[in-house]
Amino acid sequence: MLEASEVGNTMSKAEFKEVEPQLRVDLVNAQYDLRDADFGVLLFVAGDDRVAGNEVVNRINEWMDARFIQTHVMGPLSGEESMRPRFWRVWRDMPPKGRIGLMAGGIMRLLNENLAGDLSDEQYEHAIDHLEQMQESLVAEGTLVIKIFLHTPAKKQRKRMKKAEGNKDEGWRIDQRDWAMLDLLEESGAKLEQLLRRTSVAGAPWSVIEATNRRYRDVAVARTILNAITARLTEDAPAGVAVSDQLFSPGERQATVLDTVDLARTTDKATYDKELNSLQREVHGLARQARDRGLATVLAFEGWDAAGKGGAIRRITQALEAGDYRVISTAAPTQEELKYHYLWRFWRDLPPAGRFVIYDRTWYGRVLVERIEGFATAAQWQRAYDEINDFEDQLVERGIYVAKFWLHISAEEQLARFQARENTPEKAHKITEEDYRNRERWDEYVQAVDQMVLRTSSTDAPWHIIAANDKLSARLEVLDHVRSGLRKALRKLP
Repeated sequence: MLEASEVGNTMSKAEFKEVEPQLRVDLVNAQYDLRDADFGVLLFVAGDDRVAGNEVVNRINEWMDARFIQTHVMGPLSGEESMRPRFWRVWRDMPPKGRIGLMAGGIMRLLNENLAGDLSDEQYEHAIDHLEQMQESLVAEGTLVIKIFLHTPAKKQRKRMKKAEGNKDEGWRIDQRDWAMLDLLEESGAKLEQLLRRTSVAGAPWSVIEATNRRYRDVAVARTILNAITARLTEDAPAGVAVSDQLFSPGERQATVLDTVDLARTTDKATYDKELNSLQREVHGLARQARDRGLATVLAFEGWDAAGKGGAIRRITQALEAGDYRVISTAAPTQEELKYHYLWRFWRDLPPAGRFVIYDRTWYGRVLVERIEGFATAAQWQRAYDEINDFEDQLVERGIYVAKFWLHISAEEQLARFQARENTPEKAHKITEEDYRNRERWDEYVQAVDQMVLRTSSTDAPWHIIAANDKLSARLEVLDHVRSGLRKALRKLP
């Protein structure tokens, strides 16, 4: 792959001066046309030539309008970044629709960490798997992913670097990192080739550009970007996979995981008060240990309308110290959030080490309300199961404790709670026509929940189905799961 690009491409000064002005105009025009487009551009620039990479990133920002490019250098993980999954910073810096996000050097850092022994082979393989999944997901959702790999043969790099070091006007551009990278790459050519092949996914291949000649390199990079954007501006987004969105056959009622829940269970008030105090005291102590030892926690709450999610969450937060948690109530995406992949808003809010984030409604909206109400296409929600599993796998691999709760009530109990809310002034605002309309599709939601639980529950990120007809029992059960989960997660820490 790399050796095949070593064909000796060059460009004369005269030819460069002839093509450069129009190329720059075309790039800026394409960039302005992009501002009104229904997709964003994620541009990866990497390579085995660090000097060339720096120069190309600067050239892109020089030739295009830098106001509409978000440039991010994937250097060593910062303190904030190291507390979260590896690809959190990519999701955090994802470009919105109509903009370009330039990510420089990330894939080479992945390889270099593995070669240097800072990333085990198992961790390296997991990271590649996650990178493949992320790219496939972004492409399927409509993001234009452009990937440029700059290649300069090692011998030519050494010659150029030695020459530059002897020149007072050029030597300052070369430092020990360049020599260290070169040494590593000379030992790992085959592994780099394998990495490029594995991360060239459908719709997001690597464009390998010979970087020996600067003029040729810069023009080739610019044309690659220009051609990709202009081609996409004149065609539709990828159609995705055609799949059926039918939940079950007409008239058919299948047994589900919700049918196994015992909704008759109750707890008397005296028992509740006693057990609540005990559980909250233990959770408080475990949360302090988690803070001191750097264990992050993600709690995800889903359930029927009026199932008592808010009450269960409050009993958890009462056991935590105010600065140790955030509760995020997830509503329909805002206009800003609609400019990004649907997982973006959840990635950006992940907790740092030692802290809790509690989601009241979550990323599972893609396979629940968006699926049932038609806000997501069949291809989108079918694909979401794998996307969600990959997302949660990355949290677990980073050492985050993840627990997911579905609060289940009967249709009769829900109706009774709706009516009670309507007759309670401070709660009447919680009931809308949409709540009653959703009840008409109860059986469809039951089937969707069943598939969600079966396809996304795992040992390390389990679903807990909570019988919530009795609010007191439900709150105690949720707290008990949090207590047990924190204990287990803390035992795993070194």
